[in-house]
Amino acid sequence: MRAAVVTDFGGPAAVRIVDREIPEPAAGQVRIKVAAAALNPADVMVRSGALGELDTPLGLGWDVAGTVDATGADTDWAVGDAVVALEGNLVKPLGTHAEYVVVDASAVAAAPGTVDAVQAATLPLNALTAAQALDLLDLGAGQTLLVTGAAGAVGGYAVQLAAHRGIEVTALAGEPDEDLVRELGAARFAARGRAPGVHDAVLDAAVMGEPALEWVRDGGAYAGMMPQARQASVRGIRTSAVAVAADGAQLKELVELVDAGALTTRVAATYPLEEAAKAHARLAEGGVRGRLVLLP
Repeated sequence: MRAAVVTDFGGPAAVRIVDREIPEPAAGQVRIKVAAAALNPADVMVRSGALGELDTPLGLGWDVAGTVDATGADTDWAVGDAVVALEGNLVKPLGTHAEYVVVDASAVAAAPGTVDAVQAATLPLNALTAAQALDLLDLGAGQTLLVTGAAGAVGGYAVQLAAHRGIEVTALAGEPDEDLVRELGAARFAARGRAPGVHDAVLDAAVMGEPALEWVRDGGAYAGMMPQARQASVRGIRTSAVAVAADGAQLKELVELVDAGALTTRVAATYPLEEAAKAHARLAEGGVRGRLVLLP
């Protein structure tokens, strides 16, 4: 099979398409024939070496939408099932940017019925990150939340999920994105560069770090995106950082929200797997709204 890997850290040109043996599922695992797999900033961090001098070659890709192709023992999935999943391991010889991928059965959920595989491939990493960050904040209906980077993939899902839970959301984003974030469910909008006020909590999808703590009330809560750079507590603020975990049961709930129209998937463009380096280059240009998706 063909797969995208990194053998030397660097820019988009560091992405290589190579031949690999098709992996075999062990007990408690399934093999998925990949229909679509999203490209995420996490892949850029792996490719560039920003996460450290890891052993290479490294596989790329976290999200997958496709069809179960083979199963190990002790799984409830069957060949032919349409599924989505998160391959949540940072260091891996093969990721989801490949023609086939093996994942733990516990990371898998049935695919949405209302969107195609390209749209579904944008869900696992970003929606799980948003949901698990909200869980860390532990807000109740009627409380106030500021989401930074609200027009991005994680931020957009966070706005929708929080609004669905009855939380009053203020979206911090660029001025051109006001209509978008309001459509996603933001009750209020704050343009980037302007003071957004003080809130019960901040979900920092834009990775602003310490400056975002100024927008949390005394004794409030803050959730960041980088566990390795967790913010220190000030003014009694409870700080945390999400380390996204593959969770098929939670992913199933998110799929149900997609099918109910409560979560909106967003695709910016698609690329053949063979053009993965071009997709990385486009992501590096910035200004992408929605995810770039690779198609084997």
